[in-house]
Amino acid sequence: MPLSAAEQARYSRHLLLEQIGNAGQERLRAARVLVVGAGGLGSPAAMYLAAAGIGTLGLLDFDRVELSNLQRQLLFDSSQVGELKATVGRARLLALNPLIEVISHAVELTAANASELISPYDLVVDGSDRLAIRYLVNDSCVIFGKMLVSAAIHRFEGQAMSYVPGKGPCYRCLFPHAADDLVPNCAEAGVLGVLPGVMGTIQATEAIKLLLGIGEPLLGRLLTYDALEMRYREFGFARRTDCAVCGDKPSISRPGQDALSAAPVTALQLRDLLRQAAAEGEAGPLLIDVREPREFSVGHLHNARNIPLGELAQRLPELTGDRAVVFICRSGRRSAAAGSMALRAGMQHAANLEGGMLAWAETIDPQLTVAPG
Repeated sequence: MPLSAAEQARYSRHLLLEQIGNAGQERLRAARVLVVGAGGLGSPAAMYLAAAGIGTLGLLDFDRVELSNLQRQLLFDSSQVGELKATVGRARLLALNPLIEVISHAVELTAANASELISPYDLVVDGSDRLAIRYLVNDSCVIFGKMLVSAAIHRFEGQAMSYVPGKGPCYRCLFPHAADDLVPNCAEAGVLGVLPGVMGTIQATEAIKLLLGIGEPLLGRLLTYDALEMRYREFGFARRTDCAVCGDKPSISRPGQDALSAAPVTALQLRDLLRQAAAEGEAGPLLIDVREPREFSVGHLHNARNIPLGELAQRLPELTGDRAVVFICRSGRRSAAAGSMALRAGMQHAANLEGGMLAWAETIDPQLTVAPG
């Protein structure tokens, strides 16, 4: 369908570009893009994609607007504190461009719903702030054959890369496993407010280029940005033939299959992984509770095994095998230390339950008794 008079007026500056023109703008109108995370990165990326005329824009975020978000998340304003980001974000994007469709996904992305959420889209813009979600998004895009633009921010620095099925390496080729499970997010380490604006607009630029098939995207190239030095750097990397998800003999064939690999896992993710394993008749991850025996006796997860943190170093050989291991404690601190210990010992499939038993009791099982630390 030809562009309407309203579309021609709105996108007139695009139409003047030889690389876009009417045909390119029609391709953007036909595109479907999912933005994972409506935070610092997702806010500018979504706004520029909406302004550019992406026909269907999905906004996936289950968080609510907090006052501390407004230092960098320009998709929201002070009157919306406490509201669902996906809901108020949709209204803001439609106010910016009523000619597009915006779909609100006010849910948490998990291994169980990844197919339902990601499959309908052509391209994913990943603005998540957790390693576990970043790996889940990457693996899902590889498995479902979707283009991906990924970015991350930390204090004054940012990085970005793109993935196109069959044309370049994926995120796991660059980072096969997280270096550790204690990488702080913005809430813990802080972030320069304008930094995600820079990286988010880079993501939007990459997405438009990939959808139009123009320019040189960040395939096999990691772009880094240092705001303090005002310097960009670029690092090349290649597809790994032994990559767990896009390699010649991938070991990951479904989303979340390796979600526990050296990364924190939320209570919802762990619940879904346990349910999926049970439904498929598999053993699932090995649950190791590193609290003291007195704490463990008060209440623990079904099938969990108690190995106090003080004994773990000597008993790690007991955990050898192919099963992933999830370390559990009261609040997540001791289990995070246990995960780091296991990684240093060479364990490849170790994780910790984010928020510990307190998070499980709050999110999954309110009847569970959690002993004081």
